[in-house]
Amino acid sequence: MTAIPVPKKTRLLPAIPRRMILPSILLAALILIPFAAPLITGADPVQISVRDRLALPSWEHWLGQDEFGRDRLARVLYGGQVSLTVAFVATTLACIFGTLLGLIGAYFRGPFEFVTTRLSDVVLCFPPILLALLVVTLFGPGAGTLVAVLSVLYFPSFARIAFSEALRVSSLDFVEASRALGTPSHRIVLGTILPNIAGPVSVQYSLTAAAAITIESGLSFLGLGVVPPAPSWGQMIRGARQFMNQDPLGILIPCVALILTIYAINFFCDRLRDTLDPKGALGGGKDETSVPVAARVTPSDETADVVASIRGLRLQLMSPGGPVDVIQDVSLTLRANQCTALVGESGSGKSLSSLALMGLLPGAIHQAGGALRLRRKSGQMVDLGTLTAKELEDVRGNDVAMIFQEPMTSLNPIHKVGAQMVEAILSHRPMPYADARTRAIDLLELVGINEPARRFDGYPHEMSGGMRQRVMIAMALTCEPRLLIADEPTTALDVTIQAEIIELLQRLRTEYADGLSLLFISHNLGIVSEIADRVAVMYSGQVVEEGPVSQVLNSPHHPYTVALLESMPSSHEELHSARGDRLRAISGTPPLPDARPSGCAFRDRCPIAIPSCADAPPPLFNSADGDRQVRCFRAPEAGSEAAR
Repeated sequence: MTAIPVPKKTRLLPAIPRRMILPSILLAALILIPFAAPLITGADPVQISVRDRLALPSWEHWLGQDEFGRDRLARVLYGGQVSLTVAFVATTLACIFGTLLGLIGAYFRGPFEFVTTRLSDVVLCFPPILLALLVVTLFGPGAGTLVAVLSVLYFPSFARIAFSEALRVSSLDFVEASRALGTPSHRIVLGTILPNIAGPVSVQYSLTAAAAITIESGLSFLGLGVVPPAPSWGQMIRGARQFMNQDPLGILIPCVALILTIYAINFFCDRLRDTLDPKGALGGGKDETSVPVAARVTPSDETADVVASIRGLRLQLMSPGGPVDVIQDVSLTLRANQCTALVGESGSGKSLSSLALMGLLPGAIHQAGGALRLRRKSGQMVDLGTLTAKELEDVRGNDVAMIFQEPMTSLNPIHKVGAQMVEAILSHRPMPYADARTRAIDLLELVGINEPARRFDGYPHEMSGGMRQRVMIAMALTCEPRLLIADEPTTALDVTIQAEIIELLQRLRTEYADGLSLLFISHNLGIVSEIADRVAVMYSGQVVEEGPVSQVLNSPHHPYTVALLESMPSSHEELHSARGDRLRAISGTPPLPDARPSGCAFRDRCPIAIPSCADAPPPLFNSADGDRQVRCFRAPEAGSEAAR
């Protein structure tokens, strides 16, 4: 038995990146020094001594005294407390509210998106300084008023930044992978999307904090900010400007304090952005188509080996011109210990059909007809269309899992591989962290990763493409699903690694204890011939031919299947014999969903089309033994079914 290496002891706190040391020290000093005022000077910042007005620096008063004889060092320190507190409290409140609003709007879309964008637009219509002057004039000056008005002024900038960045991140594969694993929405938003937008938000925080300090000082300079005798940097500049010729030190000190503070904030947040960005730190509508009704178990006439079935699936896209069918009458049966392949050109509906099985359809697309049924581990066949969003989260990862095409974008780049695997495990199976870690390492070893304990603590960018894809397969298997969907898992890999991944999938399918069903999506008919038991050819949102892979690829009956085989070079004997020696391009392009021709969707590109092909869409004709189906009037199955 292979011994699992014992991981080294880790620090309780992560080491501070070297690039963050200097800006952290500078910012901490400029923030802590004002709050350490009682330790630095014992002078009272509001005590007046008219006899000593505009006094020069002395041992007792290090920075001299102002126009009222008040200690200038005490005033700049205590004034810093007020200015920094107002600015950072207001910026933090604006950041929290604006970022959450942007995240919710980008992830959930629909009315949430409308509220986020319109509310931000309304506030941004007003110039910040004019709106601040208006509110302060109406409600009176004071620190509390400043915090409230600055929070309202600046939350739209955070909402817009968070919305745009979260919208981009939400479309990446690793977010879809998290949803496919059944991770709850709030954990995806806060644990997956939020860390990936932390860089831009932190930069916006620095800009906003600097602007808030400036506006607070400006309002105090105008007499509309902090109420005297409480000190602030803006008040110091206001009082000292009348005596610039006599006492230039009086206006220089608060100005230098403002400049240094704003510089320190920007310096810190720029470095923080670079540290949080994985590319720069190599060392470190509805989203789901579900019906909100209680889940019910539907009776099924499928045999016990059927893991999932699609019957007459119809998906519609809500367009400005009305609903458009993007998937029409798709039916498939997925069995245990069997691999079914979906092939076809880009845009034929392969990935969309698989996303329907996951309950991950884009917001503009909904299920308009048909049935999607899945056999759960309890043995019951459940209608996925009746499950709530919460119940679908439990199905994903637990009963059905998905492997996406590009492993680098499917894995969260800012989290370690092990953390992502443990999250997937704990989402469905509460257990001690140590047990989840052990299971994750065992799975990494199962998929053929060397030194799994070390790789568990690694980041995605530290692994090769093939190794990342193995990690994705391990994550998909964390909760032992019955159905595994592989959406072109070898496309981004070189030929050698492709062969290894195919071999791994074949081994897992045969060795899986509960009988794994594999739905394999690919453009590569050569790979399909190696791994699949059955193949379904899709065109323009329909299955045009389905049957055992050896029969379909050796003796295709649909002209589109023939055209695919004739257009693809292959060293595989069965494909070579099916198409002959010469490659032929398929003329034309697939029709758009809203511009399909009447009758057969393939007739404009079909070399053997006949007039009746334009009269009506051909149904799926069954072969004599019922093991093969073809959607073509000229297929042998059409003649045999007519004879029957």
